[in-house]
Amino acid sequence: MAATNTPKSQQQLDRLSAALESGTFVDVKRMLNGLPPGDVAHLLESSTPRFRHILWKMVDLDNEGDIINELSDELRTHFLSDMDAAEVAQITEHLDDDDVADILQQLPEQVTREVLDAMDHQDRARLERVLHYPDDTAGGLMNTDTITIRARLTLDVVLRYLRRHEELPAMTDNLIVVNRDDRFVGLLPLGTLLVSDPSRTVREMMDTDVDPIPAYMPDDEVARLFERHDWVSAPVVDEEGRLLGRITIDDVVDVIREDADHSLTSMAGLEEDLDTFAPVFRTAQRRAIWLGINLVTAFVAAAVINLFQGTIEKVVALAVLMPIVASMGGIAGTQTLTVLVRGMAMGHVSRSNGAWLINRELGVGVLNGMLWATVVAVTAALWFDDRHIGLIIAAAMMINLVTAAFTGAALPLLLKRVNIDPALAGGVVLTTVTDVVGFVSFLGLATWFYG
Repeated sequence: MAATNTPKSQQQLDRLSAALESGTFVDVKRMLNGLPPGDVAHLLESSTPRFRHILWKMVDLDNEGDIINELSDELRTHFLSDMDAAEVAQITEHLDDDDVADILQQLPEQVTREVLDAMDHQDRARLERVLHYPDDTAGGLMNTDTITIRARLTLDVVLRYLRRHEELPAMTDNLIVVNRDDRFVGLLPLGTLLVSDPSRTVREMMDTDVDPIPAYMPDDEVARLFERHDWVSAPVVDEEGRLLGRITIDDVVDVIREDADHSLTSMAGLEEDLDTFAPVFRTAQRRAIWLGINLVTAFVAAAVINLFQGTIEKVVALAVLMPIVASMGGIAGTQTLTVLVRGMAMGHVSRSNGAWLINRELGVGVLNGMLWATVVAVTAALWFDDRHIGLIIAAAMMINLVTAAFTGAALPLLLKRVNIDPALAGGVVLTTVTDVVGFVSFLGLATWFYG
């Protein structure tokens, strides 16, 4: 993911964009390779396909891996598709294992195998350990670059051991304590190591109250743990408690952003890795599927209206007013659905509190139904000089708002239980329900009264 730009980096990007527009490519190349990888990735994602191709050709080979790592999945795949296995192995040589795994998972299996074969034995073994786990689990997020120590050592020995390293792994805030079988024992914070008596042992000073993260824990649960405990890093273990690696906060931030993108784009039937500047045909093709699904639901609503064609012909006011009932139900249901999907994404919603939330939303639906049913009844009665049509639309509004509240609350819980993404499927089902119930209640009551 591209980093958020600071004012200074934004000024650099503005100057680079101006140089690119003016055609001074020598200056562009110099400025481009002087920017942080996240800023270059941001510039690539913000450029049209023609400029994007020109910019990528100007990136130095030494910077390609860091920049590829910051790109969205779709754009990353686009650039990787033009590379052979040797090139991919070369540009990923200095990246963390989890970042290399993310890149390789965008490639065909045959290419991935060729890239692994091009690596040395040690790097390949470490990377295969990460690739063993799905990319949406803790094992897929972890990095195997860790510093481990034994509990029997004194802090003085640990300090001398650390000084033998040229540098520590990025975001090292704790040293991981393991036993002889590499099973996780505890954590020794660097702050504790620096300020404590050097003669004390690791066993005396380490923190054993920290639970390691199981390798198969879903990445959204990992993100919630980091948020809840304000972690910078956390150890990852296998089923037997053996240390596999650690997860750092930079990877968790990517998970949080991806989940937010997923929730936002899924509501509109789009992919979370959507390229803003994707070609016309590819964009139209992706949107066509979702438009087709919505067309089916629109035909369902139209078929319901057709059932009451005779009543509509007798009372023209019904044709004017019926979109109000469906629209109000759709909005009320979407509000409830959004609250539930957000709560589920944050881990707030479970089976134990699901019934309470449904009852709460039903109460909200009843109160809003009473309020807006009264408003629309008075308005319709005065507009068409017919108090009966006011009562009919009030009753239909009340029915649809309560139905929308119940459906918006219960639907995501039901979809989640059958392993269907509520953010993706909830909106279509909810709209169909509120449209059908709104039309049936309004036109059905009108048919009963005027028929």
